[in-house]
Amino acid sequence: MTSTQTAVPSPVPTTSAATMVPSTPPPTGSTTSSLESGVVLSAVLSGAFLAAMLTATINIWLARRKSREEELGRLRTTFAEAFAAHSAYKEMPYAIRRRRSDAPAEERVRLSEALRDIQTNLSYHLAWTKIESETAGAAYAELIQELRRTAGAAMHAAWEAPPIETDTAVNISPTVIDLSALQPLETAYIDAVRRHLRALTPWWYR
Repeated sequence: MTSTQTAVPSPVPTTSAATMVPSTPPPTGSTTSSLESGVVLSAVLSGAFLAAMLTATINIWLARRKSREEELGRLRTTFAEAFAAHSAYKEMPYAIRRRRSDAPAEERVRLSEALRDIQTNLSYHLAWTKIESETAGAAYAELIQELRRTAGAAMHAAWEAPPIETDTAVNISPTVIDLSALQPLETAYIDAVRRHLRALTPWWYR
């Protein structure tokens, strides 16, 4: 009895994975140049972005500085207008004494209307100074209170006195109209305004 032999296939030679993957070619000169160009372009774009950001920051700072300076200028003007309203009321006793003697009725109307406008202006600035600054508002209120007491009494006396008819009488003596009590309060108001504005003034503008 003969045995049957099974043919064993011969092993198939295998190829390693390393031999199947083609080797990466070294970078050529064009690839290196592209990388360098990309780096340079990135640096240029970054520099341009930083320059734009710096320019925008400077422009914003300059705009805010201009706005702050304009606001300070507006405040200075309004505080000065408040003092001008005080000065206009302060001048009324002199204006009444120097009224025209040949038109008493017209002069009463003219001076009364002028005084009404001044009173309205004073009331406005009394409210405005209180809103803007507690310290300056208090100083202004004290000034106007004394103004109405002192200059108001002087106006009352001026209406009772006959109008001035000679050039020499135009120079009114302090013994006739004495408003010297207002001077310390005027100084106090100006000092309060100065302190308020200085507190609002940026360090670069002082």
